[in-house]
Amino acid sequence: MQPFMTQPTSTRFLHVAVLLLLLGGCGLFDRDEADEFSGLTTEEQFYRRALEQLESRNYSGAISTYQALESRFPFGRFAAQAQIEIVYAYFSNGDEEAARAAADRFIRLHPENENIDYAYYMKGLASFNDRSGILSRLIPVDYTKRDPGLAQESFNDFSQLLALYPDSDYAADARARMVFLRNNLAAYEIHVANYYLDRRAYIAALRRGQYVVENFQGTPAVADGVAIMVESYLRLGLNELADTSLALLKENYPDHISVDDEGDFRVRTEITDPSLLYTVSFGLLGDNRGDPPLAPTQRPGTSGSQQIINSQRNQQSSGRSFLSIITFGLLN
Repeated sequence: MQPFMTQPTSTRFLHVAVLLLLLGGCGLFDRDEADEFSGLTTEEQFYRRALEQLESRNYSGAISTYQALESRFPFGRFAAQAQIEIVYAYFSNGDEEAARAAADRFIRLHPENENIDYAYYMKGLASFNDRSGILSRLIPVDYTKRDPGLAQESFNDFSQLLALYPDSDYAADARARMVFLRNNLAAYEIHVANYYLDRRAYIAALRRGQYVVENFQGTPAVADGVAIMVESYLRLGLNELADTSLALLKENYPDHISVDDEGDFRVRTEITDPSLLYTVSFGLLGDNRGDPPLAPTQRPGTSGSQQIINSQRNQQSSGRSFLSIITFGLLN
């Protein structure tokens, strides 16, 4: 029989010390929370404390108190009000993502609440004001060049607010913000179209220009969309379509920068075309400009693939010499 093995004294002391630290830590956290909400026993007292913190701009403290109120009185008469006011607390504290999540939660839990329109409004406003990232907080940023995901979410939230509650007190402000967001979304599409033009992806640029013209009527970017269509058609050799688009541009936007004083279209002469030296030297050496010609007026009768097939057929029809066969085509 194996003798009973006991742990060394030092090991037992270590286990006891760790257990005491854990228990002490839990007690410390409990004491901190108890000290924070000492004297608060009723639901109304918690709510008044949170409201005072909110009015004094102690938003982090208000968030903690609202959370404590809901955990202690989940079905109390102030629970729903705390859930909508914590949305504003998160938003004012600079945590737009938490504000959106809290607004979503309130919409799910209280679809018939009298403040439901405010939840939709704050949800859209949180996406509208989201300035995530250090650079966007320190230096000016052109938000028409950023990923339009949040702008589209904000637009959809405001649109839902207007559709469900057109007489809401927040409808006028939401409508004005939607106009701003729509202009930004259209400008983003123009930036993408210009990017494609600079890289000679003319069909992709054409589609972006058409998308702006068809889906963003009334925005300043429509004129730029028509101009992109004109240049894309010219680059592709579709001169009749280019003339039609140019007539549309001159009729509706005669002062556009792409139309000169004589009514002719100004074709851009410099397209991004980085050389290998420019790329490997990170722009220190080489050139980044090019002057691509317009599309050719004549196109080959057959495509390149058809020419290759015909060439292969001609080779197969002609007899191969014995020397060509034994050298696998290296010698005739």
